[in-house]
Amino acid sequence: MKYLNALPRISGQRIAIRVKPAAERALRAGHPWLFDQAIREQSREGQPGDLAVVFDSKRRFLAIGLYDPHSPIRVKVLQHHQPAAIDSNWFAGRLQAAADIRQPLTRQQTSGYRLVHGENEGLPGLVVDRYAETLVIKLYTAAWLPHLQHVILGLQAVQPFDRLVLRVSRNAEAITARHGLTDGCILIGDDLHEPVIFQENGLRFAADVVHGHKTGFFFDQRENRARVRTLSAGRRVLDVFAYSGGFSVYAAAGGAESVLSLDTSAVALEAAKANFLLNPTGTQHKTLAGDAFDCFEQFQAAGQTFDMVILDPPAFAKSAAETGRALAAYARLTRHALHVLEPGGRFVMASCSSRVTPDDFFSTVAQAAADAGRSLTEVTQTGHALDHPVGFPEGEYLKCLFATAR
Repeated sequence: MKYLNALPRISGQRIAIRVKPAAERALRAGHPWLFDQAIREQSREGQPGDLAVVFDSKRRFLAIGLYDPHSPIRVKVLQHHQPAAIDSNWFAGRLQAAADIRQPLTRQQTSGYRLVHGENEGLPGLVVDRYAETLVIKLYTAAWLPHLQHVILGLQAVQPFDRLVLRVSRNAEAITARHGLTDGCILIGDDLHEPVIFQENGLRFAADVVHGHKTGFFFDQRENRARVRTLSAGRRVLDVFAYSGGFSVYAAAGGAESVLSLDTSAVALEAAKANFLLNPTGTQHKTLAGDAFDCFEQFQAAGQTFDMVILDPPAFAKSAAETGRALAAYARLTRHALHVLEPGGRFVMASCSSRVTPDDFFSTVAQAAADAGRSLTEVTQTGHALDHPVGFPEGEYLKCLFATAR
C-alpha cells in the first residue's frame, strides 16, 4: 500500500476542449481517442490524468476523458454523448460490466483471462489481467495514476484478489517513476519470487507476471489453443514463435505424438518446459532456440517434416508504413511452413497486427500457398475471444486461419 500513498491527486479543475469537424464526427461515433492535432481550442494546459471535457462547435457536450500532454492521443475518452461524474461509482460500474462479460470463463476451469481490455471497454490505456488470485494492471499512459485508487476499489468489488501487480509501458515509465512506481512493483499483497500458477481450460500454466512480456501470458489465443487441442491427436507438431508453450501444451494434451517448440528466446523456452511439467502427458517435447526463418531452411534441408505447423508470430506491422513488409513476412512464413508440412497436415497461422486487415491477411496466406505449389482447405477463420472484445476499428487485431494442406 505504500505505493498508493504517493499517487497524484485528481485535479478539481477540468479542461475544456473544442475540436475540428472530423474529430467531432469520430467522437459522435464513439471513437475512444482524440489526437492532439484535432484540438483547435482548449481552456488551459493540463497534467496527466486531468479530466478533459470535449465540446462541439456549438458548445454542446461530446465526451469526457483523461488528458495526456505527453501523447499524440491527447485525450483518452471515458464517456461519450452524456455528461457523467467520473468518480468511484463510475469506475465500479464500468468494471462490473467488464467482469459480467467474463462470467462464462469462470465455469470453464479457467482462472486466467483478460478482465479489462482497454479502449474496447471504455477504459483506454488500461489493461487488467487475472492470474488466479493475482491481478495485473498494465498502464499504457500515466494519465491513469490519479484515478488508480478508484480503479483498485472497483476491482476489489468485482474480482477479489490477494495480490495486485503493476506493469507499465515504456512510454509511461518515466512519469510513473516520479511517484515511486516501477514496472513490476507489487501494489497490494506479498512479494513474488516465483511464477504465478493459473488454469486455462483445465490445463495449468505458470506466468512471470513481474518480468514477463506484456503481463506474462497471451490470453487472447485461448480459444485457438483449445481448437488445436482437438486437432492434434497422433500428429508431429511444430509450434513456431512458441513463447512459453501455450499452443505446445494444448497440442500435447490433445494427444500429439511429438511437439517441437521453436522460439528465439531461450528464457521463453525454459518457461515452456516448465509448463509441460505442470501438464504431464506421453508426448515427446523438445525445444529449439533460433530464428524461425533460418530453422525452416534447416528443416527443409534435412528433410524434416511435420503433421501440424502452428505459426503465431509477433506483430509485424506496428504502423501503416510497415503493412507491406508484414504481409511479405506472412507470405514467406507460409511458404516455409508448407515446405515442411506433410500432405493432409494441419496448418494454423495467426496475425496480431491491427494494421493488417483480415482480408489482406487471409488472401496473402492463400496466395503464398499457391506459390509454394500447395493448396489450403480452410477449416475455419477465427477472431477475438470474449475477454478481448472489439469496441472500435483499431481494436480488431487478432485473426487466425485453421486449414488442411494438400
